[in-house]
Formats: sequence, C-alpha cells, structure tokens
Amino acid sequence: MTRSGILLIDKPEGPSSAQVVHRAKVILGAQKAGHLGTLDPFASGLLLLGINEGTKIADVFLSAAKRYRGVMVLGVATDSQDGTGNVIETRPVPALDTEGLERLEARFTGELQQVPPMFSALKKDGVRLYRLARQGREVPREPRLVRVEALRLAQIGKAEIELDVTCSRGTYVRTLAADMGAALGCGAHLKSLRRLSCGRLRVEQAVPLARLEQEKKAPAEALVPLAAALGHLVAVTWDNRWIARLRMGQQEVLGQLGKPRAEEKLAPILDRQGNLVALAEWGEGAGWRLARVFRE
Repeated sequence: MTRSGILLIDKPEGPSSAQVVHRAKVILGAQKAGHLGTLDPFASGLLLLGINEGTKIADVFLSAAKRYRGVMVLGVATDSQDGTGNVIETRPVPALDTEGLERLEARFTGELQQVPPMFSALKKDGVRLYRLARQGREVPREPRLVRVEALRLAQIGKAEIELDVTCSRGTYVRTLAADMGAALGCGAHLKSLRRLSCGRLRVEQAVPLARLEQEKKAPAEALVPLAAALGHLVAVTWDNRWIARLRMGQQEVLGQLGKPRAEEKLAPILDRQGNLVALAEWGEGAGWRLARVFRE
C-alpha cells in the first residue's frame, strides 16, 4: 500500500479537483485520498492531496495562505467571473498607468469584504450555489472577511493585467478580479489562474498529473511525509512509553508539553524515528487536547 503523506500534484487546466483525486487514488492504490483545498477546473498549479493518513491534516493546509498568478481581462464581465462563463457586460477600458495600478493594489490589499460568487460550491439551504446559477437563479450571499497578504499588478496588454496574489483561506481570486474591474468602472473577468504555493509547499515540488498517470507511481519528492509536511510547526519527540499511553487515550500526558507561545496552537508529536504519531491542539482554558492520532 502507498505510504501516507501529502501528494503534490501540478494540476493541468481542465479536470476538476475531484477528478484528479480519483485518478491519483486509483493509480496509487490508496485506501483514502482527498484534496486539501480545491482548484477550479479552468485553473492549474499546485493541488495538495492527502493520501491515507494525510487526509487527517486537511485543516492545516486549508487554513494556509496561498499564492496565485493569473491574468484578468478588463472590459468584459462574465456570470462566472472567469473565461468559462457567459459574457454579461462589455465596457470601454480606461487608460491605466503605473500610479493607477499602485492605487488598485493598495485598495485591494489587506482585509476585504468579499461576496462569494454564485458559481461556487458554497451551499444555500442545502443546495450548491453553482447548481442554482446554472438554473439562471441568483440568491443573496453574505459578504465574508478575507485577507489579501500581497498583491502585485502588471499591465501586459491594453485590456489585460497579470496579477500575483497571496491570500487567505476563502478568497476567490476570480471575485477579486471582478471587484477590481468594477472599481475601474469597466468590469473584468479572470482569464487564467495558476496556484504557485500553499504555505511552504511550492508547485516546483509537484509532479505533473500526466507524469503520475504515465509512471503509475508518485516520485519520492512529490509525496511529502506527514512530519515534513508539518515542518513549519514546532514538533516534540517522545519515547515509546509516552506514545503508548497517548494511543490508549490517556490525554493527561499532553500536560508535559507546557504552555505554547502566542502563535503556536498545534503541536506534532513524533516518535524516535521521526514519524508523526499525533497532533495536539491548544485551547485557551482547556489546555492541550488530542486532535489527531496517526496509525503506526
């Protein structure tokens, strides 16, 4: 059986994230597989797949900052906010200069209120929004607070702007493009999008989906061990006697972890061989609790 880990896939444009997960699961003969943050079918780039026990740490990567590079087309708005949708409006494109782009960068950097698009997997009364959108229906959506950590814009044509953005969980880059187009008064949609990184993991480490399908196995560098995937967290190494007690559900042994520093809310626990055994989570007033246990 394929070992557990985080598989880094360089997804091509076209297939959905769920389709990539299915292909990888079959190829690797994995018992479990799931993506750790979806990519739209039209988008390419880094798609993280939890393989076997790797599915247990999805939340860590869903919450990580992600970096994208894409191209937005000014003057043309679509119902899906990307190039796959129907054109709903066209307008003249205003002249832009460096100062104008810098003002746009400043306006859309930091905390933003963003209304999720109708063409999304979010649910309204138990129904996916994209299903309603395909029926020509639009329903009210509450704006959500998102954060754009960094935004760089470069004009690459009269009506095209390349964007390089690092953003928080829940940010829709196509909505960001549409909102910037609205701010310019001409509308816009996202022509292309590529995910470059998720946390510390980068697309350069990933295996192209075509290579995975051809070789029928994952290159060692693309299947990241769980302990290495959580390498940005401060880990502790325990002897087998403490690990055995932890596996028996004796959570009081977590008390020896001590109080964490301000930003440390998760603590990976490793055995002497460097394998991830458990993940502890800190809660104010509750102390450490066992969040996940990983099979030997």
